[in-house]
Amino acid sequence: MLKISIIENRNERRLVLEGRLIAPWSAEFKKACDTARVDLDGRELVIELKSLTAINQQGENALIALINEGAKFRCCGVFAKHMLRHLARRARNQFQETER
Repeated sequence: MLKISIIENRNERRLVLEGRLIAPWSAEFKKACDTARVDLDGRELVIELKSLTAINQQGENALIALINEGAKFRCCGVFAKHMLRHLARRARNQFQETER
C-alpha cells in the first residue's frame, strides 16, 4: 500500500509518500505527480519520502524521472536517504551517458 498526501503552502506543493512504492502504486504516484505539477504558480514541487518501506524498478524509474525534471526531495530514515542517494547517482550517470 502507498499513501500519498499533498501539503500545500505559499512556497511549495509537497507530496508525502508513505509505504511501498511498487506496482501498481508507482503508476498512481506518477499520476499524482502529473496532477501536482499543474498550477504550481511559481512554487516548487517537493517529494517527501517520509516512511518509504519498499521500492521496485518502476518506483525507482518514477523517482529518477522526477530527479531529472528538477523536483526537490526530502527524506526521513536511513532507507529513504540511501535510496535517494542511489537514485541520484543513477540519474547523474544516465545524464552523462546521454551527453556523450
